[in-house]
Amino acid sequence: TNRPDVLDPALRRPGRFDRQITILAPDVKGRRKILEIHAGRVRMAPGVDLDRIARTTPGFTGAELHNLINEAALLAARAKRTEVCEEDIEAAKDRIMLGVERKGLVLSENDRMVLAHHEAGHAIIARALPEADPLLKITIIPRGQAMGQTQQIPLTDRHAYSRDYLLARITILMGGRAAEDLIFAQCSTGASQDLLQATEIATAMVCQWGMSREMPPRAFIREAGGFLGGQGTAMFQSQKTQEALDREINDILESCHTRARTILQDNEDFLRNLAEILLKSETLDSEELDIIFECTLKKRGQKNSGQAAACTV
Repeated sequence: TNRPDVLDPALRRPGRFDRQITILAPDVKGRRKILEIHAGRVRMAPGVDLDRIARTTPGFTGAELHNLINEAALLAARAKRTEVCEEDIEAAKDRIMLGVERKGLVLSENDRMVLAHHEAGHAIIARALPEADPLLKITIIPRGQAMGQTQQIPLTDRHAYSRDYLLARITILMGGRAAEDLIFAQCSTGASQDLLQATEIATAMVCQWGMSREMPPRAFIREAGGFLGGQGTAMFQSQKTQEALDREINDILESCHTRARTILQDNEDFLRNLAEILLKSETLDSEELDIIFECTLKKRGQKNSGQAAACTV
């Protein structure tokens, strides 16, 4: 069961179902071995890197990895290929994580412009913060409920998160809104999910994980649902304490937004160049992002020295 907390206590008395065994998602080594099993049942193209696929699928269960290979095989068959290549696996992963590509959705040029700067803002912040996970790719192709996405890949499976890492995560989430505000002097509803995630992280930092600078190391939220988690419920606290928690959460969100805007202001030329190229290519990987950044630095240096600023990506 995924909900041991709702089982009748009579079932869990000694001598009955009294032992709880937690089955977690496999780590990177486990994912590699599971991928070997399922990849062995289809014809894979030479050069497909299962190690890389295992690293880029944190949190995937065995069933999801099985589905990943099946989806990749279907995509290869539709393209009339006899082997599954890494491109098929990446496309299958996007389908599983984000949903099917919404080819019938036509965005106006203004909406695409806002979306490109929004995702470019996320990517630049993620690239600038050393505490953040490395970038994998950035796309403005609508999939499922997402209009675009900036994907990152953790170097290792994380089981504990530092305060600096969480602050970097909030800052990255604020990057899209900060980019819209900087370039267009207004904000859109595209940042709604970013704000929701940022607020949830900041609330957990202050109320659950004891990462507050002002409050004592105390938990203010009790996590429901037993060892598998669930929606947290507030523990008893005074009105004064609630106000202090609200201030702390607001301070975290405001400081991260200010940090994001400062980084983007310092790299406004990079932001504009990246958004312009993203509008044409729609999807960029980390290597292409590095090339655009180096090109931007070169153009910046040429402009400062008075030379003709020309650079081809």
